[in-house]
Amino acid sequence: MYAIIETGGKQYRVSEGDVVFIEKLQADADAVVEFDKVCAVGKDDGIVVGTPTVEGAKVTAKVLKNGKGKKVTVFTYRSKKDSKRKMGHRQPYTKVEIQSINA
Repeated sequence: MYAIIETGGKQYRVSEGDVVFIEKLQADADAVVEFDKVCAVGKDDGIVVGTPTVEGAKVTAKVLKNGKGKKVTVFTYRSKKDSKRKMGHRQPYTKVEIQSINA
C-alpha cells in the first residue's frame, strides 16, 4: 500500500517504513505528525484518487530530525561590468519515517 501526500507545496509518494526528506515542519525530533492532505491511495485492488483529497485518509509519521541540506553556491555576474556576487544557501528539511497509512 502506498499514498501520495502533499506537504510544503510538494507531493511525495510514500509507503510504510519509508524515510523521506520533506520541507521543514514546525515539529521537534521524536514527535508524531499526521498528514491529512492525501491525494491518492494505492491498494492491492486498485487506486483511490481524491477530488482533491481522499476523504478520511491519513498518513502518520515520526520526525527523526530537522537539519539543513548541502550548501549550494549561487554566483551571479555581469560580463564587462565588474559586477559579481557570490552567495551560499542551505535548504532546511525535516527527515520523517512513515509509520502508517489509514485509508
